[in-house]
Amino acid sequence: MTSEIRLSMAVLGGGGWGTAVASLLAEKGHEVLLWTRQPELAEEITTKHQNQRYLPGIRLSQRLSATSDLSHLKSQDAYLFALPSFALRSIASSLNKILKEQSVGKILISLTKGVEYERAAEGLITMSQVLHEELDNNRIYALSGPSFAVEAAQGFPTTVVLAGQDQQQAALLQSAFNTERFRVYISEDILGVELGGTIKNIIALAAGISDGLGFGDNAKGALISRGLVEMTRLGTHLGARKETFFGLAGLGDMVITAMSSKSRNHAVGVRIGQGESLESILHGMEMVAEGVYAAKAVHRYASEHAIDLPIIRGVYESLYERVSPLQKLSELMAREPKREEI
Repeated sequence: MTSEIRLSMAVLGGGGWGTAVASLLAEKGHEVLLWTRQPELAEEITTKHQNQRYLPGIRLSQRLSATSDLSHLKSQDAYLFALPSFALRSIASSLNKILKEQSVGKILISLTKGVEYERAAEGLITMSQVLHEELDNNRIYALSGPSFAVEAAQGFPTTVVLAGQDQQQAALLQSAFNTERFRVYISEDILGVELGGTIKNIIALAAGISDGLGFGDNAKGALISRGLVEMTRLGTHLGARKETFFGLAGLGDMVITAMSSKSRNHAVGVRIGQGESLESILHGMEMVAEGVYAAKAVHRYASEHAIDLPIIRGVYESLYERVSPLQKLSELMAREPKREEI
């Protein structure tokens, strides 16, 4: 596939990231249809070329169309899922009823950075696993990396990684996605890429909690670097490649998510550190902070398999057991001295 070959794509999810990617692909010349639950948002994207709710002030590609009717997504070559982790299974199941036997030949790409927390008792179920189960398809990829939606939509330089088993097809998709401002690397380690995109959100919560407590950059730098250790420890236990976590989907994404004011997970952490309850924070949020749900699933898995993840455990206890964040940070600092190892 060269840059001249065009694909028909459906992007499911009208939030910031789904809209940004859909606009980018449409502007490159692909035929893109964006699906959102909200008819008024679909109309706004199609006719006004904007998404004021999630990407205020940004002009979208005039080539981008949107719909709120899932039955319109029947004949595309590729389906990109930019949905909250808790919504992916139900939407994928509904799409499968529309595609029927055609679903086997489709390309499926997850843009969701999370795990299925509702089934945490069964282990860490990634988004690619959900797509495989619901659509009976092995042509599945995950796209992740340091990529705030607003910056990608504004045309700021953004670099991500696309992971999947079929590297020949991944290379074709790489060409389909690449632009002068959106660079795509490819990898075979889909598990590592998905876990990196999941765990970095929990570490961003920890960094936000630290900021909410009023601690400085020294503490945040320690949380990020030791968070990388926990990400790597869990990932390699599950069979992912260690080096994946030092790349775009691991360290790269964790740094911006833990440091930037654009990060929803960091913002939630700040408010937790300042003493707000999780319930009140979530009640007033329009967009999803995936780390809130991932912390529950990852902590449960780590506890059941005796994997030492003290930062992630501290985040979980601060969120769900109302343990004082200051107490948890003090416990981290008071842990037995040891050699630094990754």
